[in-house]
Amino acid sequence: MEGIPHPIPRTVEEVFNDFKGRRSGLINALTTDVDKFYQQCDPEKENLCLYGLPNETWEVNLPVEEVPPELPEPALGINFARDGMQEKDWLSLVAVHSDSWLLSVAFYFGARFGFGKNERKRLFLMINELPTIFEVVTGNVKPSKDQSANHNSSGKSKSSAKSRQSEPQSKMVKMSPPSKDEDESGEEDEEDDEQGATCGACGDSYGTDEFWICCDICERWFHGKCVKITPAKAEHIKQYKCPSCSSKRARV
Repeated sequence: MEGIPHPIPRTVEEVFNDFKGRRSGLINALTTDVDKFYQQCDPEKENLCLYGLPNETWEVNLPVEEVPPELPEPALGINFARDGMQEKDWLSLVAVHSDSWLLSVAFYFGARFGFGKNERKRLFLMINELPTIFEVVTGNVKPSKDQSANHNSSGKSKSSAKSRQSEPQSKMVKMSPPSKDEDESGEEDEEDDEQGATCGACGDSYGTDEFWICCDICERWFHGKCVKITPAKAEHIKQYKCPSCSSKRARV
């Protein structure tokens, strides 16, 4: 990613064009180039990220070393979960993280160049007119015209969109670490145990109206939004490792 100069977007239109270019690259990685992308995400490698570039290309690479980075960083260690999930579910998970990253990059530029309330609103409305990467990858909506060719050739990732989306929403308040007697223990006892928990990322206390997930390695709890895990995606993760534990594994 370094070494490829890209003009820095400064207006709402330029930020939106940057967003569209990166989005196209990411959709290519998860649809038309899916075989190449899958092969590059070897779980035996270190923490890898999927980058979308403004020129509608993509790359899998290590995170940048400088802190803080020039731009927000994509989800770290996407390769670790590759072989522990169904391919379609893993691609959907990467798509969700990619959507989150695209928004963070767009509004990073907005903050950096002082967009006001109206400019931020206009930028969001322009972005919101496009289907998310997750929607395109899972086939939940028709892609925009510029992505229709890419979408039509992505036979691998369409199959289970309806079944995942039709799952009952009642399970999406929180996600507990897997245990043998989980189903028998009852939600009431579970909530009592979790009342004293605080998020390992932001430090805020547990709230019953928020989705939480527990790391199976360090057993710390996290807001789903803090570690970029959605309730639907959590149900497909056999063993969740928080970013800190994933990083430790990579350095061993």
